[in-house]
Amino acid sequence: MSLKIATWNINSVRLRAGLVERYVQEHQPDILCLQETKCRDSEFPSGVFKSMGFDHLAINGQKGYHGVAIASRLPILDMDKRDFCGMGDARHVSVRVKVSFLGEIPLTIHNFYVPAGGDEPDRQINPKFGHKLDFLDEMTSWFASCKLVEAPAILVGDLNVAPLETDVWSHKALLSVVSHTPIEVAKMGLLQKSGPWIDAVREKFPADQKIYSWWSYRSPNWEIADKGRRLDHIWMTPPAAKHLQAVSIHKAARGWERPSDHVPSMVSLA
Repeated sequence: MSLKIATWNINSVRLRAGLVERYVQEHQPDILCLQETKCRDSEFPSGVFKSMGFDHLAINGQKGYHGVAIASRLPILDMDKRDFCGMGDARHVSVRVKVSFLGEIPLTIHNFYVPAGGDEPDRQINPKFGHKLDFLDEMTSWFASCKLVEAPAILVGDLNVAPLETDVWSHKALLSVVSHTPIEVAKMGLLQKSGPWIDAVREKFPADQKIYSWWSYRSPNWEIADKGRRLDHIWMTPPAAKHLQAVSIHKAARGWERPSDHVPSMVSLA
């Protein structure tokens, strides 16, 4: 038995439902985690997902902004959502599913959309950046209290931080750009230790290899310029990571008609 889990910042699920259908047809994920769905729960295109075989949905939506969802072919035992920083934003949803090869303890999947943080990396003049830092801090303290080390768990989503020098097109040029500043990278490191979480993507892609999951809309020649960042992540606790078989980042989706600026990432477990 195998299990394929994908994550994708879709940047409006209603606008890009057709792209989701194409992706599912081509790559056949068993569980698909979406961020920036940008619609209320009642507006989520559930029928489209059920027609693709995703009979089980966990949705945390919000009108016009944010929003996360998990679509699963496997039955969802239960779901949860947490309001980080007390802002009322729909930025987290989690589910538990039973996976036979992982043993008796169900697999927990956390799906996050971390705040982007605005343009200026200074919380004194940019409250959005302060919110992002506080959000990462709360994630860290929460996961540290959960004591996940012995349970199979996966954290996916648009974490809006590119931590390694090879996660951005130019480390030097982006040191003062939100998503790659030293303070964000440091907080990301603390968050990773709180699991402890294993970076599944870097388990299969060497740390010296440049890989990206996001390319700005501002670049009309995004593929030629290739000025990307790896903002989308898949992390695992050790009990889940020992079953990791493969990782793929589907860059071709960035070139589809009316694409998201993010592309899907997927892991296979067996």
